Amino acid sequence: MTPAPHPEHGAEDLCAAGIQLYEHALREGHVTSSDAETAPCLLDLGLLYPAITDVTRLEPLTPVVALQQMLRDSGERIADERRREARLAEVFEPLMRIGGRRSGTEGAPMVSVLSGYDRIGQAIGQAMAESSSEVLTIQPHTGHRLAHVLPAIHTEALARDQDFLDRGGRIRTLYQHTLRNAPSIAARYEQLRGDVEARTLDEVTDRLIVTDRTVAFIPASKDRSLALEIRHPAMVEFLATAFDRLWRLATPMYPQAVQRPTLNGITPRQRAIATLLIEGHTDAVIADRLGLNIRTARVHIAKLAATLGSESRAQLGYLIGRSGLLDQEG
Repeated sequence: MTPAPHPEHGAEDLCAAGIQLYEHALREGHVTSSDAETAPCLLDLGLLYPAITDVTRLEPLTPVVALQQMLRDSGERIADERRREARLAEVFEPLMRIGGRRSGTEGAPMVSVLSGYDRIGQAIGQAMAESSSEVLTIQPHTGHRLAHVLPAIHTEALARDQDFLDRGGRIRTLYQHTLRNAPSIAARYEQLRGDVEARTLDEVTDRLIVTDRTVAFIPASKDRSLALEIRHPAMVEFLATAFDRLWRLATPMYPQAVQRPTLNGITPRQRAIATLLIEGHTDAVIADRLGLNIRTARVHIAKLAATLGSESRAQLGYLIGRSGLLDQEG
């Protein structure tokens, strides 16, 4: 009989199994990875982490440090959202006051705010229906945030994309490397027929759609229930140019996949993690930027440390810099 999935929750709603295992780890100094199967939330929340010398041995983060980190992360998220709101207002409010006469499209706003997944989908569908040559998209890792709407969005998008391809259009999409082997992505390209290309990067921007280099869509809220429809030529061209530059740096995925090499025992994923480590980012930030869960990120960090012979986080940063692995191409 398959056990019930562990319920998702935050540290403020720590489950009974998690509290019991965390208390045991604090008393004993460690638990095993098999012990943590009853409470995987402790790894996801960073309350347990693999030991540098043995990834099957999990050591507890002290409650004082855990509380400080979580409060700091919460404060940083709030501050980031406020800064984003201020930047959005600073950039778009003057543009919204621009009259339509200058662009020759009187009455058509250069930037529109779209609310709700249905409305956003309709606007994207209309823009693609009016397009004929090219669609550029960036699709970042979404995690579990949009699990309740993604199936419907993907089904609708697949039909919309195929209709565009049938009219002779071309679609180029950028994903994160973590999605190269995702079953849903593979299924998408098995069904699409036409001029379709996909590439991947360790890090990508938030979601972007550009149609015929005349209309662009970007999220305007964390859960993507708000979006901006941009028709200002300079802004659309800026976004399309940014896409082109990321595309040239990306690794081909479809129709012909290119495998990135492992150099001196260091995988491409570990090189990306090493770059963020020496910049001083926390495990949670590294995981978020690379589209990983925090448990997977910490396993990669432990393997990187073992490969370089590091016995501490501080030493690991030093060894990364001395190794020259970030100067290697791959």
